[in-house]
Amino acid sequence: MARGIIGKKVGMTQLFDHDGNMIPVTIISAEPNTVLQVKTKAGKDGYTAVKLAHGSIRPSLLNRPQLGVFKAAGVEPRRTIAEFRLTDAEAAVLKMGDTMGVSIFAEGGKVNVVGTSKGKGFAGVMKRHHFKGAKEYTHGTHEYRRHGGSIGMGTYPGRVFKGKRMCGHMGVDRVTAINVRVVAIDTENNLLVLGGAIPGSRNGIVHVLEQPPRLKKKG
Repeated sequence: MARGIIGKKVGMTQLFDHDGNMIPVTIISAEPNTVLQVKTKAGKDGYTAVKLAHGSIRPSLLNRPQLGVFKAAGVEPRRTIAEFRLTDAEAAVLKMGDTMGVSIFAEGGKVNVVGTSKGKGFAGVMKRHHFKGAKEYTHGTHEYRRHGGSIGMGTYPGRVFKGKRMCGHMGVDRVTAINVRVVAIDTENNLLVLGGAIPGSRNGIVHVLEQPPRLKKKG
C-alpha cells in the first residue's frame, strides 16, 4: 500500500551536488494535509484508506453535503480532497483532524507523482502520436504531408477500429511519473524537492505517493 500527500507544483529550478553537477529539480509545495476520514476493512467501505484535504476555499463555494463532511471532521473547508490506500497498521495510528506533511518522506527515497498533463488543444497525428508523415513530397502530392494516411479497411470489416491513433484533443490526461527521487525536504516551509520534471503546469495539483515495497520473487 502507498502513503501519500496532496501538493501543488511550484515550478522547476536547478541545484548543484557536492561534485558540482547540475541537477534539474521540481519544487512541490505541500502544506500539511488534514485527515478527513479513516476507512477500515471492518467498516462499511471494506478497505483501508485515508481521505486527505488540502488547500483553502471559501465556504460559500461548497454545498451543504460538502460542508457537512468537513464539519464532521472538525476542520475548515478545503479545496482538494484525495484518498490514499494504507495498511491496517498505518491506518490504526490516524484519526480525523490529524495532519500529514512532507516529513513522511525521506531524502534520497523514491516516490511516484500523479498529475494532470498540460493541455495542448487539438493536435494532428504528427504532434500527438509522433507519426513520420508522408514519404513522397512529389508526384502530385498536395496538402498531405502531415496526414496519417489510410485509417480503415475495405469491404471487410468496412469500418475503423476503436482506438485508432488519429488527430484530436491532446493533453489533460492523468499521468504518473514513477521512480522520482526525493532530492531535499524542507519541513519548515513544507517544500518537497524532486529530481527532474513531473506532470502538470505551475500551480497544478499533484499527488505524491510513497512507492510500495517490491514483492520478492519466490525461489
